[in-house]
Amino acid sequence: MTVTELGQALRRWRDRVSPDSAGMPAGGQRRAAGLRREELALLAGISVDYVTRLEQGRAANPSLQVVEALARALRLSGDERAHLFRLAGLARPGPDTVPGYITPSVQRLLDRLVGTPVGVSDAAMTLLVANPMYAALMGDQSSLRGFQRNGVWRNFTGAHTRARHTPEQRRAFEIGMVGELRTTLGRYPGDGRLRRLVAELRTRSERFAELWDAGVVGRLEASRKTIEHPQVGLLTLDCDLLRVEGNDLHILVYSAEPGTEDAEKLELISVLGTQSLAVRAP
Repeated sequence: MTVTELGQALRRWRDRVSPDSAGMPAGGQRRAAGLRREELALLAGISVDYVTRLEQGRAANPSLQVVEALARALRLSGDERAHLFRLAGLARPGPDTVPGYITPSVQRLLDRLVGTPVGVSDAAMTLLVANPMYAALMGDQSSLRGFQRNGVWRNFTGAHTRARHTPEQRRAFEIGMVGELRTTLGRYPGDGRLRRLVAELRTRSERFAELWDAGVVGRLEASRKTIEHPQVGLLTLDCDLLRVEGNDLHILVYSAEPGTEDAEKLELISVLGTQSLAVRAP
């Protein structure tokens, strides 16, 4: 397969994705109904120049992460995704690798829950895609790369978060994350990236190493979370974790009971925070 074939395929797939379907504003004059290169770059979290060079055949050997991001941004089917991997000269992730494929049904769910904060992570708790409301509530993470997109990494290495926990909540949350990660490693023992994540966390975080070496087991459960938003202040929301068993995806959904002050604050966040945001993916 040649790089030119890769570029032609990317262009065809980009042309068929409407801005509306990808959560992008459809205003302005357009020469085609599909996505602009700038919009694909934004959705995939890569530079416009790199998208251009890929389409023009001036760039070769995109990384696994870039190919996965392009497949999600272009909303490829399973067969199309496999074809993209072949064109890029990459082996399709095997059964021992944590899945990172956003199914069409999950994508449709994201499209419909536009007024609800929703984020989709893989089984290792790496954020794959978040809708604008999630970014408005929790902060825009589209510029994060590598392990910085992983929830376990961020929580155990002191990254900034808007979530606020009591000491008891923090302990339970840490145990749940470590237990979940251990279970995931048991399902995907051949995933080198997952093993590197665990090894580096044990080196960088004494607390993680303590819990990991203690052999804690378990999994994250639904909870209530207090969020400190920079514009509306504190609000407490239900945080439900929905699991897509077939593809091992985690869908995190935040909601508030109607008629409450927290619901009013969430509505205000939707007005303040989504005016300039679009759906983001790594």
